Amino acid sequence: MSLALNQVTVSVHHVSEAVAFYKGLGLHLIVHSPHYARFVCPDGLSTFSVHLHREGTFQPSTTTVYFECAQVDHAVSSQKAHGYVFEQDLKDKPWGWREAYLRDPSGNLICLYYAGQSRGYQRASTSIS
Repeated sequence: MSLALNQVTVSVHHVSEAVAFYKGLGLHLIVHSPHYARFVCPDGLSTFSVHLHREGTFQPSTTTVYFECAQVDHAVSSQKAHGYVFEQDLKDKPWGWREAYLRDPSGNLICLYYAGQSRGYQRASTSIS
C-alpha cells in the first residue's frame, strides 16, 4: 500500500478568523463555506483545512501543524510586521531545524520552520530528545 498525506484539518471557533489568519501566512484559499475552508500550500503539493467546531466545549488541537519556509527568518519577521504574535521566536534546534511557534485565533499551535539538510527522513538515526 502506498500512502501520501493530502491534507490536515483542525477545528476552529470561527472560520472567517481562521481564513484571514492562514491567508496571512501565505496559504491560498480554494474552498470557503460558513463551516469549512480549505487551502492549498504554496508548493501546491498539499492542502490544509479548518472546520467549525460545533459540539461541546472547544479545545484547541494538541497537534502541532508544521509549515516549512525556505526563508524562515524573513517569513517570521514579515509575519511579526503584520501583527502576528509568536509564542517562541526563531530558535535553532539540536536536530538542525530552525523553528518559531505561534497560535491561530482558535489556539491551534503552528510551527514555521526550515529543516534544510536535517529532515527526519534524511537522518532517521538522529534522536530528537
